[in-house]
Amino acid sequence: MANLLLKIRAPLQNAVIGEKVMKKTWLLTLCVVSVLMFAQAMCVAQSQPANDAAVANAAPATNQTPPAPTSASASAPQFATRDPRYKIAASDTFDLTFPLSPEYNQLGVAVQPDGFVTLYSVGDIKVQGLSIPELTEAVRVAYGKILHDPIVSIVLKDFNKPYFIADGQIGHPGKYDLRAETTLSQAIAIAGGFTDDAKHSQVVLFRRVSDQWVSTQVIDVKKMESDKTLKEDPYLHPGDTVFVPKNKISKIKPWLPSYNTGFYIPVK
Repeated sequence: MANLLLKIRAPLQNAVIGEKVMKKTWLLTLCVVSVLMFAQAMCVAQSQPANDAAVANAAPATNQTPPAPTSASASAPQFATRDPRYKIAASDTFDLTFPLSPEYNQLGVAVQPDGFVTLYSVGDIKVQGLSIPELTEAVRVAYGKILHDPIVSIVLKDFNKPYFIADGQIGHPGKYDLRAETTLSQAIAIAGGFTDDAKHSQVVLFRRVSDQWVSTQVIDVKKMESDKTLKEDPYLHPGDTVFVPKNKISKIKPWLPSYNTGFYIPVK
């Protein structure tokens, strides 16, 4: 009987022991899996900021297209061209000759108010705003349709001469030819000098920089004359406008009372 109990008890003990071992194995496996998952989560969390930083650093390099210019930058003033060439304007006239094809010569070609000229056999061509070299090339291209490699010669005959405008409190306001080099003080003298109402200390010089921009400079002519120095006397450019404003006394003179200081002579 005892042997029988021992035989029955042994398998039961082995089963209990096996169950305990299995539980420990599952617990150990679960712990290992948990540790691995936690470690993987930490690695992902640490690598995410680095990826974001790399993307942020790489973003400027991927966008190589420069931004389109805004209207403000497009209309910003540009530097003037050194030694600019004369541009053809309305009412200008020029002589057009072909040394090898004189039958196409035209003398006194006039630029119409709309900027076009009419040429033999080629019709109308827009020439306003072109320099003489540009005009020569445009005419050569136009006649290249009917002539083989034409030789063109253009001589400007009549054109808008350089000028300046004097306005404001000047003896003779108006438009004057700008001959040779002329300074601001010389231009004022040419226009008749200052009037009694002129403000000598704030003479304004307007100069066009481009089609949209005009520079303004205020010159103290009174100080230049009192200091007896013309170092700050600027030279005028073609198209400049000299404006002389009124002084303070002239602005209030219409409202000042006037008195008659005449005397009475009895008539006999």
